[in-house]
Amino acid sequence: MIHAVARLRTARLARSAKPFLARGGSKGERCAGCRLIPTHCMCALRPALTTRSGVCLIMCDTEPLKPSNTGWLIADVVPDTAAFGWARTEVDPALLAMLADPQWQPYLVFPGEFVAPERVVTRIQNIAGSVGDPSPEGKRALFVLLDATWPEARKMFRKSPYLDHLPVLSLQPDQLSRYRLRRSRRDNHLCTSEVAALCLDLAGEAHAAQTLEAYLDVFTHHYLQARNQLPSELEGAAHRRLRSLRLPPPKMTPVPDAK
Repeated sequence: MIHAVARLRTARLARSAKPFLARGGSKGERCAGCRLIPTHCMCALRPALTTRSGVCLIMCDTEPLKPSNTGWLIADVVPDTAAFGWARTEVDPALLAMLADPQWQPYLVFPGEFVAPERVVTRIQNIAGSVGDPSPEGKRALFVLLDATWPEARKMFRKSPYLDHLPVLSLQPDQLSRYRLRRSRRDNHLCTSEVAALCLDLAGEAHAAQTLEAYLDVFTHHYLQARNQLPSELEGAAHRRLRSLRLPPPKMTPVPDAK
């Protein structure tokens, strides 16, 4: 499946004067579908979901090139994922068009401590007026994520005036990051796919949120096993959880009225 992040990666590679070499990663061939080496490919494990929410990734210049980037995983799981490269001096017209599309209610996801209080929201509210309302007349939540390292994301936030009108969704995670592919100075800094999973859960899409979490765990396992030249454990806990979530959630059978 060729999704938005894959297309952005292809476009970025076309502009590169020299090959991108991932720090500490394999220098050999990688699968075009999952960015892992062929012996650890996980394309067959990609979930197929339908979500009401969408994700708009605004990606720092080199993020689409990094095999450890987790925005790619969001695009694998959430069908309506768009990806745009960030530049200080210009903005993609397609990004502006998406933010102005009346079907979407965009939320810029960023810590509330860096934003004026009147812009901050902590719940998902749509045009129908109720939290998480799935009715057709309600706008769909569009989560705008700055996909970058924390210092880069703060710069992107300050220097993107076209985002200044958006409500800022400030998450209150009660969990530490499980992401182990890059180092962060703070345990409460979540990776991009962990942030997206929290957003989906807030939007009432718990199954999609859990699937994205499980998919990240499987990706992390494959990536680290490949780095350490060890086989993937396909019957491990992460794989079992993902397999259970790939099945459609059970439908509730209405209880007939008593007579």
